[in-house]
Amino acid sequence: MHNDHRKKTDRREFLKTAALGVLSAALLTGRPTVAAPRPNIVFILADDLGWADLSCYGRPDYKTPNIDRLASQGMKFNKAYSGAPVCTPTRVSFQTGRYPARLPVGMFEPIPDRTQLAERVKGLGIPTDHPTVGSLIKAAGYDTAMFGKWHLGYLPEFGPLKHGYDEFFGILSGAGDYFSHKDMEGLPDLWEGEAPVERVGYLTDLLTNRAIDFVRKRHRKPFYLNLNYTSPHWPWEGTQDERISRSLKGGYDNWVAGGSLEIYGEMMKNLDANIGRLLSALKAAGLEQNTLVIFNSDNGGERFSFNWPFVGMKFDLHEGGIRVPAIVKWPGVTKAGTSTDQVAITMDWTATLLSAAGTKPDQK
Repeated sequence: MHNDHRKKTDRREFLKTAALGVLSAALLTGRPTVAAPRPNIVFILADDLGWADLSCYGRPDYKTPNIDRLASQGMKFNKAYSGAPVCTPTRVSFQTGRYPARLPVGMFEPIPDRTQLAERVKGLGIPTDHPTVGSLIKAAGYDTAMFGKWHLGYLPEFGPLKHGYDEFFGILSGAGDYFSHKDMEGLPDLWEGEAPVERVGYLTDLLTNRAIDFVRKRHRKPFYLNLNYTSPHWPWEGTQDERISRSLKGGYDNWVAGGSLEIYGEMMKNLDANIGRLLSALKAAGLEQNTLVIFNSDNGGERFSFNWPFVGMKFDLHEGGIRVPAIVKWPGVTKAGTSTDQVAITMDWTATLLSAAGTKPDQK
């Protein structure tokens, strides 16, 4: 019992100091900074983005100029890792700041589809009384929003609004068709808060539109925006591939069967353009200089990713499955155009955001 308590204490101490470790060892490479108001925070998570799928990390067959520009204005991490080689456990890591196996939901991948979940595993999600990065930052006085992929439990028990987010627009399952916005069971899976909605458009564009609207709103408090894109996760559909969507049948095997390097490149160029739109909106709103922006991926890429020189891919514990691109831009804190070999893992970003927001992990 004493040892268990000591292990818990050690983990809490790590969470308290992780932000300091990452920030002091890697981010604070420029001149000393003057105390400033707490920053707005934008955390962008791509889905199944491989280690070298950005041109600033070495992708040879297409360019990602907007994300490259973010890297040139901030700091690029060379040794960033995901909390797991698959979607849900890493998202558990980020939302809770804990190793995913600490919670039952972190041991499942994928979370079964809604029908299977109701029949097989009830009550699977982050417990609503468990502190999350969203609930802690909200309690610290921030406006909070999540747009995009949740994948941490279904309504009515679970969902972003129950875990500290004031606003939510996106999908609850692990994958959504980019045009029909249905899940692999063929069920509609686009939500506004906790209400199902229908929208016309390519999902990556729709998520960015909501993020831009949130940034442009008049905020009396600093804000925290968690933008969880589904791109470039399968089904592999570019902006001109609605015909693929119309012919797509349900089930995992069908959803992962298509795609091509060309389609993947189109998805990545669209993702890059949308991130450029969001960053331009921050600048136009006069928020660029006091906003911390972090870009990351939930795990390594799948078969169209470029992971050279690493072995492995999503689902693997080799480098290709867990080493991910990561970029941090915080004007006045990060030095522009730098890179670092500081090792970071998903939970470090959690602690970093809490520290930036002037709060800390729950002590319970």
